[in-house]
Amino acid sequence: MVHVLTGSASTTSKESSRQLQRKLYLAAKRSRKRRFHALYDRIFRPDILWRAWHEVRSNGGSAGIDGITIEDVECQGEMLFIHSIWSDLKGGCYRPQPVLRVYIPKPDGRQRPLGIPTVRDRVVQQACRIVIEPIFEATFEDCSYGFRPKRSAAQATGEIKEHLVRNWWVVDADIQGYFDAINHDLLMSLVGRRVNDRRVLKLLRQWLEVGVMENGQWQATEVGSPQGGVISPLLANIYLHVLDRIWTTEYPKLGKLVRYADDFVILCRKNWQAHRALKVVGQVLNRLHLTLSPSKTKLVNVGKEGFEFLGFHFHKCKSKKSGKLAPFMWPGQKAMKSIRSRIRTLTGRRDFCMPLLELVAKLNPIITGWRNYFKIGNSTKKLQDLDRYVRSRLWLSFRGRKGRRRNWLMPRFLAWMIQCGIESFYVSGKCGYSP
Repeated sequence: MVHVLTGSASTTSKESSRQLQRKLYLAAKRSRKRRFHALYDRIFRPDILWRAWHEVRSNGGSAGIDGITIEDVECQGEMLFIHSIWSDLKGGCYRPQPVLRVYIPKPDGRQRPLGIPTVRDRVVQQACRIVIEPIFEATFEDCSYGFRPKRSAAQATGEIKEHLVRNWWVVDADIQGYFDAINHDLLMSLVGRRVNDRRVLKLLRQWLEVGVMENGQWQATEVGSPQGGVISPLLANIYLHVLDRIWTTEYPKLGKLVRYADDFVILCRKNWQAHRALKVVGQVLNRLHLTLSPSKTKLVNVGKEGFEFLGFHFHKCKSKKSGKLAPFMWPGQKAMKSIRSRIRTLTGRRDFCMPLLELVAKLNPIITGWRNYFKIGNSTKKLQDLDRYVRSRLWLSFRGRKGRRRNWLMPRFLAWMIQCGIESFYVSGKCGYSP
């Protein structure tokens, strides 16, 4: 154990764990009905635990109910921490702690519940995910893009734009309270179709039923999977794989299904197909003890109105080149409102005491990440609008620090904009604002 985890073992452990994943994936791919038994011992393999710890550490995150942060683990000793987990898993005495319930604001003003497991539980969940994910990846459908290896939201949006060339009607669906409505027994039966190791199934059941801690009070979790858990996205994909499988085998002629976690759309050629698709989806979700949100689920004619998915607004507009209607995509209203809010927060009056270069250092990662995601669309105008917004906010901050409104401030501001290295939403590389 100690020998494996010392020195530069992280690279070696990552490669050995990936070799295990490849073997499990190929074995599951060869037989869609095979059930895997001896998996628990692999979860506490030193290389698996070491890789799991590094991935949890790289993802960051706050402490759970025990108050222990990632920094605390580093100070106390990573080796001791990993060895403790290994010992508990091997001895069969590992027990997860309740999840800390917090709330994060949503763009519409509501709050989304988020569950934060302890760092220790996140590492064990990650180790379990490393082992069992390849088994399910072997049978997941191509229409699913969310929280899967080598798949991304950019691929999902590109797939939608491609299929909108021939399709005109869209089922824009929203599952009501998906993560809070997952049926534990049904989920465990779906997992049991591929995993037959009772100790692994017990681990998963414990994470589902461990409960949440909110305002110092413990609450049972009889249904649902807390958002924020490392294992939750995989379990969510296993649950909705039923929808993917039924659709791709029985109803592919009705339309193209594109799903990202619990968000999905169905692209149909004709109106009747969209109505039929909506009915079928409702029936399948009913079997999964899920319901569509009546207020958020709708049928959209993309030639007359658009829809938003994964931050993009999709719409068929007249092409300047051909003069015909063609699919276009650009940042949606919610995405624009969200990024403006982040910029406004960073450049507000309460941050006037922050050095300007420090302010730029905080803005640049936000601008770069946002640009890299949305630049794949027809986003030129939106990105240019954001550049102007950033410049106006920085001007207010620059002028506020001086406490004056003299005209000589503008040339100094423009010179500072060129020299400070502020990124641009529209152009690649660094901003080239000119006087």
